[in-house]
Amino acid sequence: MTSSRILTTSKIALAAVLAVGGTQVFAQSATEAELARRLDQLSAELAAVKAQLAQMQQQRATTPEASKPSALAAAEPAPAPVAASEAATVLSSYGEINYNRPNKASQNAQADLRRFVLGYQHRFDAKTKVVTELEVEHSVTSSSDPGEVAVEQAYIEHQVQPNLAVRAGLFLMPAGLLNENHEPPAFFGVERNFVETAIIPSTWREGGIQLVGNFDNGLTVQGGISSSFDLTKWDAAATEGAESPLGSIHQELALAKARDLAVFGAVNWRGMPGLLVGASLFTGGATHGQAAASSRVTLWDAHARWTPGRWDLSAVYARGTISNTAALNATLVGNPTLIPKSFDGWYGQAAYRLWTSGDYALSPFVRVERFNTAKSFADLGPGITPSAAATEQVVTLGANFQVAQGIVVKADVQRFRENSDANRLNLGLGWSF
Repeated sequence: MTSSRILTTSKIALAAVLAVGGTQVFAQSATEAELARRLDQLSAELAAVKAQLAQMQQQRATTPEASKPSALAAAEPAPAPVAASEAATVLSSYGEINYNRPNKASQNAQADLRRFVLGYQHRFDAKTKVVTELEVEHSVTSSSDPGEVAVEQAYIEHQVQPNLAVRAGLFLMPAGLLNENHEPPAFFGVERNFVETAIIPSTWREGGIQLVGNFDNGLTVQGGISSSFDLTKWDAAATEGAESPLGSIHQELALAKARDLAVFGAVNWRGMPGLLVGASLFTGGATHGQAAASSRVTLWDAHARWTPGRWDLSAVYARGTISNTAALNATLVGNPTLIPKSFDGWYGQAAYRLWTSGDYALSPFVRVERFNTAKSFADLGPGITPSAAATEQVVTLGANFQVAQGIVVKADVQRFRENSDANRLNLGLGWSF
């Protein structure tokens, strides 16, 4: 078979695969995870076809004329072709550049390459792949610069059955709407919302093992065992714990204390076109036998997203608790930031695709959120127990403008009820591929 015929046959086969895949993509029972798996498979098959074609073209170019088959030989039945390798590597990246200008303190305006991420997925075969991402924050990293380099994901996924996969390594936790889908084109607003940064510490990842099940009724179930938080890291003299209790004690699998482990689970249903409804739960020990009391961190959330027509509507509620904080805080009394007993928050958001032209799309949005990183404290006695923090309310009004698939320009204004000094204008540029 000539290389041109191989290419033609490959194109026909690929078109047939894409046609079938396209029909399945828009089927009511399809899930996002299943679509991602099918796209990975299509990418692997395309790479294999290209590799086979290149190999045969090279062999043809280097074969002496005398050894080329005659017309009679060519008419004879050809031997069965050797199966092409299914290995394929896909590169990915995302990043965002943000500008923040406080209304009451323009001298503190700041521009920042907030994050730049490079990733790759390599498929070893039809069932097994590795997923990795390397993130650089704030542009420059050194002993005298504010930047940080971190591995955001590094895990192996193996498809055990068509609807069941196992992941092992460092992976994003299945919580809320943002944590597993946090690329700039995937969310509205320049900055990530406060509920999914202050309460759910996005981007939150743990090391462990999990099972992922995708079912034909639109249900995705995830669950497993992972590393946990480390309350021995709590710095009562700093403000980081007040900004995000769990963000200040996450370990990110960096020499992580692992005496106490955690269990987690998440359920998401996409059985109706445009609708996602789900919830998650995480609970794990967090003192690792190195504190005065054994303590447990529990975090759960409920979330929903509905995209009827041009609308994009979403809501999240998240609540966290830390047990035995009275014993832990007894040695911290006198410091400004004690460990809270509970913290929570919610937001509601509405966006509307107002105008489109080709790849251009303008989507104004409004988001209202209320959150409290120290909603309650365990009783330490009269005059010692801290008062609960005030619940902050933030209203964000802005728009996302899609320049091309995967490129977005953003602008918004934010108004804070409790801390009005934080009122600001935000501008942003983001990309993802």
